[in-house]
Amino acid sequence: MIDYNVALQQDLEKETGIILTNNFRVELAAFVNQLITTDFEKLVFLLYRIDVRETDIKQLLALPSSSNAGELIADAIIARQEEKIVTRKQFIQPTNIAEEDKW
Repeated sequence: MIDYNVALQQDLEKETGIILTNNFRVELAAFVNQLITTDFEKLVFLLYRIDVRETDIKQLLALPSSSNAGELIADAIIARQEEKIVTRKQFIQPTNIAEEDKW
């Protein structure tokens, strides 16, 4: 059984290219804030690659919030990765198939 948080952390590391610790939300928010100020195009590409919906980001950023943009976008990234993990688990193929049942 794969630990849910470990799977999420591994997915985020693969997508962002940064190594995350147990405090990955804070680290991801800092990384996003850095991209906002230094390489916005890379952030847009990353969001596209992770498949975070543009409408979701626009809605999040339009809401009054005490969080900064990096935290809001990091939360959206984490939520999208969680959706992907759940979907993968739903379609996992069983590994203990009898030989006569295999194609």
